[in-house]
Amino acid sequence: MLTYIVRRIVYSIPVLIVASFLTFWGLRIAFDPLAKYRNTKGAVRTLAEQRKRLGLNHPLFIQWWNWFAKAIRGNLGVSDRTNNPVMGEIIHRLGTTIHLIIWSTILSAVLAIGVGVYSAVKQYSIGDYVFTGVSYIGLAMPPFWFGLMAILIFTTFPVTHWHLKSPIFYSIGLHSTGESGIFNLDYYRHLALPVLTLTVQSIASWSRFERASMLDVLSADYVRTARAKGVPRRKVIFKHAFRNALIPLLTVMALDTAFLFGGLIITEQIFAISGMGRYFLESLTAGDAPALTGWVVITALFVITFNLLADIMYSVLDPRIRLS
Repeated sequence: MLTYIVRRIVYSIPVLIVASFLTFWGLRIAFDPLAKYRNTKGAVRTLAEQRKRLGLNHPLFIQWWNWFAKAIRGNLGVSDRTNNPVMGEIIHRLGTTIHLIIWSTILSAVLAIGVGVYSAVKQYSIGDYVFTGVSYIGLAMPPFWFGLMAILIFTTFPVTHWHLKSPIFYSIGLHSTGESGIFNLDYYRHLALPVLTLTVQSIASWSRFERASMLDVLSADYVRTARAKGVPRRKVIFKHAFRNALIPLLTVMALDTAFLFGGLIITEQIFAISGMGRYFLESLTAGDAPALTGWVVITALFVITFNLLADIMYSVLDPRIRLS
């Protein structure tokens, strides 16, 4: 297992290097690092000094290599927008984002697997039809629209119509003023709506995927054989079918969890949460190339890491998969 993990990490290094170069190249084309100096007094002299300071006189590949050599030592450069180190800003924002991703993934996985297994075992029952309909509604609702509706229903409506002193759930940030910590009621009242917004489509799509996978496994020969031998139904479902039905879902979950960064761009903006998604939007608006490069590289690192975790889980759930 250790050899397999080390080999996968080694294979991932070229992917990360190529991704960082393409990102650096694309952002150099899209954004001018000297844009804020072009209309200043003494622009010619200032531009020459900044071009030399930033290494822009070198060919693009050399510029990338100089950046990459610093990046692997934890230095992602300095933000053009805030003049702070990009790595420090990303670490600060990443902590907030990881909170959202962990809670969203746990909630989505538990509900989607539960609904998917129930719908497969009780195929064509009333419960199956209800969950199918709810899943299609969840898939049809864009996260930004669902987030706004959630604010209207759980925050605005109770205060204006029921005259509550405070809303049921808060819609700004992850803590009230003067509050901190993650194991208190204030934190969960702030966390509920962003997590719900992030999970609505994941629960809908994952539950449909788990239902289809479970139905496929339940009709397999080895499951029919187990039933014919008199193995109890509960044991057939949870011991013989459930583990194998989880394997294809893991791929989808690993990729979707990594791509939650994309969904966070909208969700964090709606709920005014200072995480990675909002950091990307602020950097993009300001044309902050160093911050955007760091953001994309860290996101690529997360995608690779989650794929690695999915591959490891395969071998745990299905011993037939040879790691060699």
